[in-house]
Amino acid sequence: MTQPVRREGAPHFISFEGIDGAGKSSHIEAVAQALRQQGRTVVLTREPGGTPLAEQLRALFLHQPMDALTEALLVFAARRDHLVGVIEPALARGDTVLCDRFTDATFAYQGAGRGFDLAVLSQLEQWVQQGRQPDLTLWFDVPAAVAAARRAAAREPDRLESEAQAFFERVREGYAARQSGDPRRFARIDADAPLDAVQVRVLAAVQKACHA
Repeated sequence: MTQPVRREGAPHFISFEGIDGAGKSSHIEAVAQALRQQGRTVVLTREPGGTPLAEQLRALFLHQPMDALTEALLVFAARRDHLVGVIEPALARGDTVLCDRFTDATFAYQGAGRGFDLAVLSQLEQWVQQGRQPDLTLWFDVPAAVAAARRAAAREPDRLESEAQAFFERVREGYAARQSGDPRRFARIDADAPLDAVQVRVLAAVQKACHA
């Protein structure tokens, strides 16, 4: 099996993960600002998306009905274009990449949520990423019921956000399984707290990784 591509020292590729409504997207800019103050060049991006092609695939993924295999193929196609067009060039320049979701989301949503074959996802992961994984993954963990209340108050749901609470409970379990499989990469953030308190925890986790 291909070994994960990681760097020694400070993290250069940080992913932000969690079920919809966990609040992860609210903290990316704060992390970017903190890293820029340290003199880093920061690239903010997201998945699915990040390139013109991947953004088109994102629109299909979020709004068109499809089965779990089609979902997986779409997100991995978008991920490949994202890696080639944005992530790998940024890392080669020495930039820091902050990505709203990466492969852990696919294993959580399509794997645990949809019940899709994890072995197939693992094979796609190897083909598409060639060992590339984030140096640090911030997992914003929150009960599914809390996340559902936040989503209802914030926006009209897309196709995935419209799923039942039981789906998001399985997704949360999927994230826990990914953390268990790669604990050194993950920092679990208890996101069931006020925004300011969560932000303190997030920045502390990033600083800890930077000085590990």
